[in-house]
Order: sequence, then structure tokens, then C-alpha cells
Amino acid sequence: MYWARWTDENPFQGPKMLGEQIIKGMAVTARNFLGSYVKADRLVTVQYPDELLPQKEAARNFPFLVYDGDDWQKGLRCVACQICEKECPPQCIYIVKDTVRKPDYIGKLQFQPKVFDIDTSVCMSCQICVEVCPFDAIKMDVEYELSTCDRFDGLLLRKQQLAKPNDYYRKIHPAEAAEVDARLGAQKAKAGAKARAAAAANPA
Repeated sequence: MYWARWTDENPFQGPKMLGEQIIKGMAVTARNFLGSYVKADRLVTVQYPDELLPQKEAARNFPFLVYDGDDWQKGLRCVACQICEKECPPQCIYIVKDTVRKPDYIGKLQFQPKVFDIDTSVCMSCQICVEVCPFDAIKMDVEYELSTCDRFDGLLLRKQQLAKPNDYYRKIHPAEAAEVDARLGAQKAKAGAKARAAAAANPA
């Protein structure tokens, strides 16, 4: 009695419609299963680790430090301002600022980090360090094959391990890197024009 009343009030929820929906669902499953043998866009798995899917540009894992030029020590964009260390929610970044300015890759004297460590066992990949960095010195990597048997020292990445060239950044995040390069180039051009104007106004 109740079932008859229920199906009368809801004609699309009866046993006949329910069976049709199951058949339709199975047809979709079969179509995708059979299609995966003939259409590459229907493939859902790869033979990992022999095959690797390309990472999406928006993917992110742990931070790395960007450097310009050929020398990673001189080319680091980081000036040890320690903003990322202060803003990091899990406090996984540890920085010691060098006591003297040293020439960067173009010869300009800059402060540099004497120590720059990131504990990836604590890092939650929130990207706040990237967002607060005023020098575009720290960016998010897409590397995920980072397993290690040493859960202490093996997960603590130091300055040399974190340093990666700007070309690498352009490779993994091309659109973002192009925007950053354009902005930094405009800033350098503006600073150069200002310096030339100052030199012209006050000749030696």
C-alpha cells in the first residue's frame, strides 16, 4: 500500500525508472572502459614510475629558492629579509642573515642568507612564503618524488638544495615566470633610468 502510494506521488522514482538508471550508469562505465583502449584522452592510469604524467602549471609541493645567472650563491634573489620565516604558519623556515653585504651576480652588494633551511616534514605547502616575498625569491616546486629513509635530516632542505635557476622556474611555471620576469625587468629599467638621471643632474 505504502509502495503504491509512494510511486504514484513520485512517478519518476518507481522500480522501472530505477532499473533504467542502473542500466544507463553501466552503459557509461562500459563506454569509458572500452574507450580507454582506443582513445588516449580516456586513459585514466599510467605505468608509474616508468611513465609520469606532466604536472599542471598550478601544481605545487614545497618551496625552492630562485637564483639568476650561473652562480647559485651569488645569484640568489633572497636578501634574508626573513619575512617568509615570520609569516610561515607552521614555522618550518629557518634563516640566518649574513653579517656583511656581498656582491650578487651583477656585482651589486646585497645581504644574503648565511643559512636558509626548510623542514619539509612540517611544511604544509600553503604558499604564504611565496605571497609575502617582496623579491620573488621563493617559489613553489612541483617535484613530489621526495621519499627518504631518513625522516629527520633527509627532510630538512638546506640552501644549496633549495637553490634552483630561473630557467627551472620558467619551465615548471611558464606563465607565472613570464609575468615575474616582466615585472622585475620593468623595475630594473626604472631604477637604471633613475640612476642615469641622478648622474646627469650631478656630474662629477
